[in-house]
Amino acid sequence: MAHSALHYTDNFPYENYEVLASSNRSVWDPEGSYEFEKFEMREVDASLMWFQNNWTKSIVYSALYAVLIYFGRIYMESRPRFNLRLCLVIWSFSLAVFSWIGAIRVWVYTIDFVRTYGWKASVCDPTLYKGVVGFWSWLFVLSKLPELGDTVFIVLRKQKLIFLHWYHHITVLIYSWYTYPQLVAPSRYFVLMNFSVHSLMYTYYALKASKWVSIPSWVNIVITSLQIAQMFVGCFVNGYAYSIRNNGGFCATTDANLRASFLMYLSYFALFVHFFVETYVSSKRRQRDPLAEKTQAQKSLQDSNENMKTEKKIN
Repeated sequence: MAHSALHYTDNFPYENYEVLASSNRSVWDPEGSYEFEKFEMREVDASLMWFQNNWTKSIVYSALYAVLIYFGRIYMESRPRFNLRLCLVIWSFSLAVFSWIGAIRVWVYTIDFVRTYGWKASVCDPTLYKGVVGFWSWLFVLSKLPELGDTVFIVLRKQKLIFLHWYHHITVLIYSWYTYPQLVAPSRYFVLMNFSVHSLMYTYYALKASKWVSIPSWVNIVITSLQIAQMFVGCFVNGYAYSIRNNGGFCATTDANLRASFLMYLSYFALFVHFFVETYVSSKRRQRDPLAEKTQAQKSLQDSNENMKTEKKIN
């Protein structure tokens, strides 16, 4: 099945599209699915063409995002923080609902696909772009843009903005928009994991902002641990797909994309592990040994005083 409207370059392989368009493998389309969820080849073509022609806008949006948060923090330095509690509850709750629905849809499809066609096909077959799961995968890619709004709340509420936060938002947006028209089959698991973790994460944010319930501290640890596991699995899936291609098998992706995706997930893994250690391990050690922390502070003050005395003698 050839579609002359699609003009793929080496970066956007036509071979993957041919496999998708001619695939006889069933696409999960559950009874009771809504009409708007049925993503047929007509919709697939339109979405592929749009992202192929517009993915570079994600770079523009990311640059604008970086500039706004930089100057936004400067602007807020001399101003009182905004409360925005109700807005944050609504925002987080909306993203939680979206993520829960997406996670359920993609989970059911993936389980059914693995049972029917096996693990290898689930990694390398690009059929996730069609049907109900195709619709939710498309929404997933689009959602990376409005999710930048998370940072608006951090800036306006004058909370700590760490490198991991904005780096993750920017790279996921650019990678998702660039990758979508390549029909990268391993993305099935990237979408699945992101929806799943975000469903829990945004639910936590909504409940925390609402102050309706008291959330145990271990919930934070569980969510961060799941994020670390997500990045590890991302590295593994990329490695598995690369091994299939390296041994002469077909896997709907490109070597360049696999390398970029692997490095991206590896950087996330390192950053989340560092965040985990700094937040949950090192901080607990300091809490358990306040005397040691006080002694260290006194030592630093003493060293500072000695340096000042030395400078006076020199002068």
